[in-house]
Amino acid sequence: MDNITAVILAAGAGTRMKSKLPKVLHTVCGKPMVEHVIDVAEEVNANKKIVVIGHEAEQVKKAIEHRDVEFALQNEQLGTGHAVMQAENLIQDKGYVLLLYGDTPLIKGDTVKKLINFHIEGNFQATVLTAEFENPTGYGRIIRDENGNVLKIVEEKDASEEEKNIKEINSGIYCYDAELLKKALKQLTNENKQKEYYITDVIEILNREGYKVGAYKLRDNTDIMGVNSRVQLAEAEKVMQERILLKLMEDGVTIIDPKNTYVEKNVKIGKDTVLYPGVILRGDTEIGEDCIIGHNCRIENSIIKEGVQIQSSTIVDSFVDEQCSIGPYAYLRPNSKLGKKVKIGDFVEVKNSTIDDESKASHLAYIGDAEVGKNVNIGCGVVFVNYDGKNKHKTIVEDNAFVGSNVNLVAPVVVRKRGYIATGSTITKEVPEGALSVARGKQKNIAGWVDRKGLLKKD
Repeated sequence: MDNITAVILAAGAGTRMKSKLPKVLHTVCGKPMVEHVIDVAEEVNANKKIVVIGHEAEQVKKAIEHRDVEFALQNEQLGTGHAVMQAENLIQDKGYVLLLYGDTPLIKGDTVKKLINFHIEGNFQATVLTAEFENPTGYGRIIRDENGNVLKIVEEKDASEEEKNIKEINSGIYCYDAELLKKALKQLTNENKQKEYYITDVIEILNREGYKVGAYKLRDNTDIMGVNSRVQLAEAEKVMQERILLKLMEDGVTIIDPKNTYVEKNVKIGKDTVLYPGVILRGDTEIGEDCIIGHNCRIENSIIKEGVQIQSSTIVDSFVDEQCSIGPYAYLRPNSKLGKKVKIGDFVEVKNSTIDDESKASHLAYIGDAEVGKNVNIGCGVVFVNYDGKNKHKTIVEDNAFVGSNVNLVAPVVVRKRGYIATGSTITKEVPEGALSVARGKQKNIAGWVDRKGLLKKD
């Protein structure tokens, strides 16, 4: 399929959303609705993608200008036909035009491919994507001739009683011959009660001129579910989430409770990984094979390699290598990088730090702005004191060092290889290789002091 222009309508105000954010920028499974539609256009290899913007045009443009799209501006919202007319000069003269909608994020690439193939193989000049609803109230009805071709689309308010009984409806998604669409757009009028230009009138224009119009009927009606309110946004989220989780399970991922698992669209997960209830995986997260992601974990924009076990922890913008053990209640903040077989235990926080292979911080520690080498022990209550009130500083702990419990490492400072720091020390100077460092006051016991002060009751 060559020379496909995708026109995506994204100019509407979406007043029913009751939001300062333009409707098409509300997210479904972690991505703005309009971007899901752009993804579909890319999936069918559309070589031109035109987004028609209008309401809060600059905000929509800024949100998606990183995508390979062109923009057409609809200053006044005067109907779907008017919206397409604004893109006319960008549409290729030859090939096919695909009409999509920025508030219909559930449309699948496979469905659109079938629509285009049906259009080409049937030698149609326009093809409507249709669906059959038991209750079609509110939708335009598809009127076919004796050969099954589309004669016209009748809106609900204009339909006769007989036409209202038709269950096949217009989705609003079309495939056109580009040249004929551009000619038909010039013939659109707004001679109707709403004083708007309707794209549905193109079908009647083409029929009047003797061209053949086809209809490809959907198998999955959720494909054309539009989003016009917060309720419909939640419904779309649910449908897409079910699709994502189903695909993951078909690909070999175990999901203990799909109804209590949230995975965004861009997330990748290897086979034989297990997701427990309450897991939230967001952004461009990648999880390898044979991992266990325990209950109530949240992982965002991070890479987790094979064989990692994570329990009730949060990981953001970080990298975790193979066979690591994390949590429960650990927090890897942005730019944390763990080597192989690292253990990050209960209530350990890591930020902007690298921790090399087989090192461990088993509980109650803060590791910030640090380079930690191989096989290092970080004891309970250790704090990497990285901030002096004005600037952040780095701490370096080299291979095979031992940092005892309740140690403060006041950056900038270096602990050399096999350095050993005694419990309760506050380290402000370099610890030499193989040395024991003790930095605490000598214990002094003053007999009878409590009784003299009258502080505590006797037994």
